[in-house]
Amino acid sequence: MLKQRVITAVVLLAILLPALFYPAPGPFIAIALAMMGAGAWEWGRLNGLGHGAALALGAACVLLCGAAWAAGLPARSLPWVWAAAGALWVLGGAGLLRAGVAGWPRLPRALRLAGGVAVLWLAWLAIAQARVAGINFLLSILVLVWVADTFAYFSGRAFGLRLTRNKLAPSISPGKSWEGVWGGMAGVLALALFWVWLDGSRGAGVPSLYTLLAGRGWWLLVLGAMFLAAMSVVGDLVESLVKRSAGAKDSSRLLPGHGGVLDRIDALLPTLPLALMLSSFAQA
Repeated sequence: MLKQRVITAVVLLAILLPALFYPAPGPFIAIALAMMGAGAWEWGRLNGLGHGAALALGAACVLLCGAAWAAGLPARSLPWVWAAAGALWVLGGAGLLRAGVAGWPRLPRALRLAGGVAVLWLAWLAIAQARVAGINFLLSILVLVWVADTFAYFSGRAFGLRLTRNKLAPSISPGKSWEGVWGGMAGVLALALFWVWLDGSRGAGVPSLYTLLAGRGWWLLVLGAMFLAAMSVVGDLVESLVKRSAGAKDSSRLLPGHGGVLDRIDALLPTLPLALMLSSFAQA
């Protein structure tokens, strides 16, 4: 399993890194589009669609992303789109987690399918806009999720249930603890402060998300970093809720050793559009 996991990771990096650092954003945006299409196929399968219908859902997601690309949306300012995405994730995420695993199948399947495609479309548009803005800006969002996840894991292992008696969401993801969430927030805050210093010391032409937030005040940087770290956990929990409702361990087996595409991008789904929302506010 470990060997398979490492091989898959190496192959993914060999594809993603050249596209990410290619001078034009097109190759990376195209790869992200393909990933969202695969994610939509997985979403359909998790919500009871047959293979053909799930493929059609994936194709619909790809067409929606392609239409937005053709319309030039990745290069346009869309503050109201990101505000709507923020409301969708904050209110919708809270409602889903409150309802729990039992509440998910009570929602009409058409609503669940449309909501999943909308979330994937928003995430694609956000990552496309972030890549158009610049590699430094995009990386500052991607690394935030990786740092939050890593610090949460090790903090949870070291301090889980030592400061609190209750787990974070035992019926959805029994392994997660409040101590892990706090550790993830602390890691992201340290990352944000370091990145602001790094941007200033090397005179980055394209500012990171953190530098933009700090430009409006250190209070916004602190609150924004902690908010995004918390919402990355919400994305993880929502996907876990859907998988548990479907009785699935992984979203698919598309990525040997890693599960499916949704398993790899679940925390990015809310973080990407919310980072664009905060960026729009900071630059207003």
